[in-house]
Amino acid sequence: GKLMSLFSLKHPLPYRLIPENFDEFVGQEHIVGKNKPLRKLVEKGTIFSTIFYGPPGTGKTALARLISKKLKGEFIEINAVLSTVNDLRKNLERGRKNFQIGKRTILFIDEIHRFNKAQQEVLLPDLEAGTIVLIGASTENPFFSLVPAMRSRTKIYEFKPLKVNDLKRLYRIAVSKKEIEDFADEEVVEFLARESAGEARKFLTFIEELYILSEGKR
Repeated sequence: GKLMSLFSLKHPLPYRLIPENFDEFVGQEHIVGKNKPLRKLVEKGTIFSTIFYGPPGTGKTALARLISKKLKGEFIEINAVLSTVNDLRKNLERGRKNFQIGKRTILFIDEIHRFNKAQQEVLLPDLEAGTIVLIGASTENPFFSLVPAMRSRTKIYEFKPLKVNDLKRLYRIAVSKKEIEDFADEEVVEFLARESAGEARKFLTFIEELYILSEGKR
């Protein structure tokens, strides 16, 4: 009994559904649609420093991880709230070392708007020299939260809240990947999609709770 249940612990559904490729990525067609520049660059095996800006649960981190999977190199993920200037310097140093041996470094900084001016400026020389590729995620408008020098060295992509149909598609993906059984009827999925206000994380958490409550085997 008890022992078995320990081993059946799983990551939450939103985590288990982090997209493996562009076809599994839901929403943000204006950024990752078939012929959009960002997607084309990544498919050609390259990317420039970028800032993803938009509400929570719209795929900023998911896209950063997807890009890192597609591109060869080292992916370093930090959170601006939790990391010190010292951490930052260490990661940049690592990027320089990688660069010298011809290896790419993608530095993903979540909540980059929480970096103050001084912290942002530590990044500039490496952005300038191209020794790292920065992907920053921000829920705040970079126009107000980033220093002009950072803005001029990065490409800014705005993420939009997901549409109801995007979220409904997420449900289908979860079922097709056998992460859940197909247990909810169309109206329920539609209702939860509307309640989620464009956030994938919120939607998938609703779905998972309902799935467990409906006796679904998790």
